[in-house]
Amino acid sequence: MNEHTIPDSSSLHGWRKSTYSGSEGGSCIEFLDGYPAGVPIRDSKTPQGPALVFPPTGWSSFVAAVKHGTLSA
Repeated sequence: MNEHTIPDSSSLHGWRKSTYSGSEGGSCIEFLDGYPAGVPIRDSKTPQGPALVFPPTGWSSFVAAVKHGTLSA
């Protein structure tokens, strides 16, 4: 399966936000574990909108870089 986007991400259940996200409803992303094609990511403000699906290794590398502060602007 080579799926890069999900047009309507509201059809999937189990989305979660980072524990660093506040409850004020600001700009957040949500992700979904256990999706067979990779790791879906969506904008929390538009749950009916699309989600991008990233390969698990790419998502893991991104999360590690964020945790270690190695991303440059």
